[in-house]
Amino acid sequence: MATSSTKDRRRAARERLRARREARARRAGSRGRLLLGGAVAAVLAFAAGIGVHAAASSGPGGSSPDGPAGGPFVQPAHTTGRDGIVIPYGRADARHTLTVWVDARCPFCAGFEQGLGATVKEQADAGEYRVEYRFATFLDTSLGGGQGSRRALNALGAAVNEGPEKFVEYLRVLFANHPAQETEDRFGSTATLLELADGVPGLRTPAFNRAVKELTYMPWVEEVGQAFYDENVNGTPSVFVDGRRITVNSGRGIESITPDAFRALVTENRRP
Repeated sequence: MATSSTKDRRRAARERLRARREARARRAGSRGRLLLGGAVAAVLAFAAGIGVHAAASSGPGGSSPDGPAGGPFVQPAHTTGRDGIVIPYGRADARHTLTVWVDARCPFCAGFEQGLGATVKEQADAGEYRVEYRFATFLDTSLGGGQGSRRALNALGAAVNEGPEKFVEYLRVLFANHPAQETEDRFGSTATLLELADGVPGLRTPAFNRAVKELTYMPWVEEVGQAFYDENVNGTPSVFVDGRRITVNSGRGIESITPDAFRALVTENRRP
């Protein structure tokens, strides 16, 4: 049975979600406005190989039949921060923090994970830093609709509920199977998300399957996605070492920098 404090937190989360939905409705006429020039900037960034997706200014995502109003707020286990908006990986006592902002539909984020995900995990496992994964969901809106950013994040919430290792492995699998075209909303299919979860041994528990199918964590997804705007992050992937932003793409399409160059950047930007 939920305690009174837990009920209060859930009630507060529902109130925040309601207020944000109302605010987005009032801003409906201005959804075309985008940070950094918005969709135009995102297209230009892709063409120029800058390797970062610009974010829409209208909020984490449009309304949908399976939107956050459909169920109670449930926070996945092993998450931290207000309402669990941070997914940590690594030793809690690590002296340094690597903050990684990604959107599940972002091809540049796929390039970062494919090129550097193993290095990030290796360094975190060695205690060089603790990783704080943060997520955006703006591409569901910026790419003309869809649900892949949000549904993938719901599934990632179900994965971290099973354990941080399962989350990291599932994130790797998702980005390894990223669609060739960013407009392809492959992760909008819960059947696809479940099929890909077969690539992570032990992940397909009854609880995981149910959470993915029933979209259990969608109210949490709303909170996680909103934090991207609240903290004024303007694109993905965005990576910070102890609060200092570093560049993780080479400037040639979605290609990430080399592991050695990444390790050097981390070392150079760590705070004493």
